[in-house]
Amino acid sequence: MPITGMILDVAAQHPDRPAIVSADTRLSYRQLVEDSRRVFAAADSLHRAQPAPPAPAAETGGIPITAISVTSAFDTARILAGLAGYRAVSATIDPRWPLEHRARIVQACGIGVVISDSPDLAAALAQRGWTGTLVSPDEFRHREAAAEPAAMPTVRPGSEPFLLLFSSGTTSDPKAFLKTRQQYRTNFAVSSAHLEPLPGVATLAPGPVSYSLTLYALIECLASGGSAHLADAFDPIRMGRRIHDERITRVVAVPAVVAALTDAARRDPSRFAGLDLVVTGGANLPAVLRTGLAEALPDVRLISYYGAAEIGFIGDSRGGDGTRIAVYDGIGASIRDDDGAPLPSGELGTLWIRADACSDGYVSATTDAVLRGPDGWATVHDQGRIADGALVLAGRAGDIAITGGHKVSLADVERAFGGMPGLGAVCAVALPHDRLGSVVALVIEDGAVEDGHPAPTKADLREWAAARLAPQFVPRRWYRVAALPRTVGGKIRRPATADLVAHRQAVRL
Repeated sequence: MPITGMILDVAAQHPDRPAIVSADTRLSYRQLVEDSRRVFAAADSLHRAQPAPPAPAAETGGIPITAISVTSAFDTARILAGLAGYRAVSATIDPRWPLEHRARIVQACGIGVVISDSPDLAAALAQRGWTGTLVSPDEFRHREAAAEPAAMPTVRPGSEPFLLLFSSGTTSDPKAFLKTRQQYRTNFAVSSAHLEPLPGVATLAPGPVSYSLTLYALIECLASGGSAHLADAFDPIRMGRRIHDERITRVVAVPAVVAALTDAARRDPSRFAGLDLVVTGGANLPAVLRTGLAEALPDVRLISYYGAAEIGFIGDSRGGDGTRIAVYDGIGASIRDDDGAPLPSGELGTLWIRADACSDGYVSATTDAVLRGPDGWATVHDQGRIADGALVLAGRAGDIAITGGHKVSLADVERAFGGMPGLGAVCAVALPHDRLGSVVALVIEDGAVEDGHPAPTKADLREWAAARLAPQFVPRRWYRVAALPRTVGGKIRRPATADLVAHRQAVRL
């Protein structure tokens, strides 16, 4: 892992520099090194005490897997960082995943130790005949306190797997994949060249460490000798106070948090006077969000990066809605058809990436999906096109509708409604049609946004769409729901939204 060498260096040269910080707890770099010795000792003793330990996934090369599934971002980060300098594979499992997903992934991957405060998970694993060990966070801390500290952490070989990650866990069975230490070192080299996790910089990254964005922010901070300020959730008032008091200059957060930060800055800009950079992940960044942040905090820069957990950082956008991506040097991007043949510039197809940070593939016990082809190129089935030398993203394969022979990006349809007065969240879906194959429908969440405007009528929506979209992109049907279905991370779930329409649980306008 790229962080161990830097942790040891900073602990020697700047021992009191904050390493991991929550609202009420902190570890300096010196404390983190000492803490890691007890973390590994406690985890190792739990693995060794098992009479019939689960066999870890073959892809780990026999290294035992320790998973953390707790709500505390600080505890998760502390344990991950503590295990990084030893022969160990770590995993973070979101405790808000469906119970069946959590139990299945633990058993399928051969995870030996789970740190969790979920009694239902313990029962579900016992029913499956799992032979591993589940302990609560409190019990794990007691074991740390009683353990004889392990030897000092060391920089491990680059070929060694160290982190087990998951591609999904909300709408389908999670697909697991491993990252080696060298893949993460390569990934950090890319992000550090573009996203500015600089030595000594204080970065706020609110949200569960099971989110890849938060996890990457933690690793970036420790790999660069910075300070990672974490929070289980985003509270605008508390975050504003922390940004001011802790002299935080960089925030890494999902777009929804950036929107909340903007609202807080409008009310009290003085608390955010020291902020310099906001980094957000994901391609679909509403342009109104970028504009709003610029108006509230004109001196703060906003970078919207694009990447995939399996592949790594790919590129970023520094203007507009985040769909037009400048691909980073050293990263290859190719648009291909369904048969894998390259498409001409401007045509919509599947995005393939060549990157040294890419995982070798998915854990076979969790899926038969293929990540990398024989030529070394990989895809997570994002859709896009190359235009004027830039990568223009259009969403995942399920985000494309074929209507009357035209390929329509549903994400593009949604973006067209950004900034419409009185309109809140929307979701575009494809509905079956006998003649056209499918038609585009727009599903609107009830309630006007708080801008003093009434909710738009169907006629308003049609007029707005016609002025901004090509005819084949204009929705043909319009619906309203009380609340759009969302993932545990707050993203709108398109398939579940389409199901609401199909089962007549949405009101047609």
